[in-house]
Amino acid sequence: MDSVFSIAGTVMTVHLPAEIDHHTSDRLCAEADKLVQRKHIRCIVFDFAGTTFMDSSGIGMLIGRYKRMRFMGGTVAAVNVGERIRKMLEVSGIGKIMDIYEGMPLRTPAC
Repeated sequence: MDSVFSIAGTVMTVHLPAEIDHHTSDRLCAEADKLVQRKHIRCIVFDFAGTTFMDSSGIGMLIGRYKRMRFMGGTVAAVNVGERIRKMLEVSGIGKIMDIYEGMPLRTPAC
């Protein structure tokens, strides 16, 4: 699971897998939370480039990381979001609480 995470300074990018379900979400949450504490992360960027499926547990994972980062004074963003995932994020309300980018911005978003 370590290859899913890349860290540059206080920014952690989570390269999400093709499918985000209950089991994947639990593992991502546990590992991300450890890294946030250990590496003093202040911004999490979720990269959806390879993601084609996400269920409600994926939404919960995103909201949980958002709440944790906000409590710590940090930020969260989503990049490389395809149309299908974007619709899920908008319907769930995540689009109102975090920045969502269709591609990868030239600069690290929201950090």
